[in-house]
Amino acid sequence: MATTLTVGNARVTYRTEGSGPALVLVHGAGPGSVMWDGLLDRFTGHRTVILPDLSGSEPAEDDGSPLAIETLAEQVNAVIEDSGAGPADVVGFSLGAPTAAAAAALRPDLVRRLVPVAGLAHAGDEYVRQYMTTWLELAEAPAAFGRFATLTAHSRPFLNRIGHDAVEELHAFMRPTEGLLRQLDLVRRLDIRSLLPRITAPTLVIGASLDQTIPVENHREVFAGIRGSEYAELDTGHVAMGERPDEFVKLVRDFLDRP
Repeated sequence: MATTLTVGNARVTYRTEGSGPALVLVHGAGPGSVMWDGLLDRFTGHRTVILPDLSGSEPAEDDGSPLAIETLAEQVNAVIEDSGAGPADVVGFSLGAPTAAAAAALRPDLVRRLVPVAGLAHAGDEYVRQYMTTWLELAEAPAAFGRFATLTAHSRPFLNRIGHDAVEELHAFMRPTEGLLRQLDLVRRLDIRSLLPRITAPTLVIGASLDQTIPVENHREVFAGIRGSEYAELDTGHVAMGERPDEFVKLVRDFLDRP
């Protein structure tokens, strides 16, 4: 079931699937909540999974202005309120990690437990700045844009395991849309360090040791900034849930299902 609501200058769509306690899955930069579709059946049997499509993703509509992390966080919180499911557990991947963390900091009444995955707290890492700038400069060459995303989002062992044909198919997932370019620009500017101490929800930060998109030191910095949080690290590239789905789902479910 899909629902659309207006949040500030944006029209945000979200899907709801399954039944049980609410679980919000926040997407990273890219086409939107479809990135979670491969894992949905792992959660919908005992969770009401809420899948928002935030500004910059293809289903969302807004005025095209530069994005702010607080704007995306406000959209997540508006979806939780509109669904009537709060307080909800919130998992956020990549850009979705600081988005989910900001949502928890700004509206602690709406977030029960928090799981930031392969995210960052601020744009001070020169590697990340250079990475995002390089990716943005490839926008005029869509094939190279997608190939660069695939090459750096996944670890070398994973790419070799799935083989050439499967790797070639992955390139099409990232296309240089206007919205995605705005999301990548946000990664170069964001800073949630002042928000992290305000998070009161029990938190599990998940890092990826082989991450070439947002190196693991950034994941560990998010963990260090959230008082009382826990940390787990998977031996994967950036898209941890794609490379080791069983381990990822077990980490998330075990944490969220605690009494």
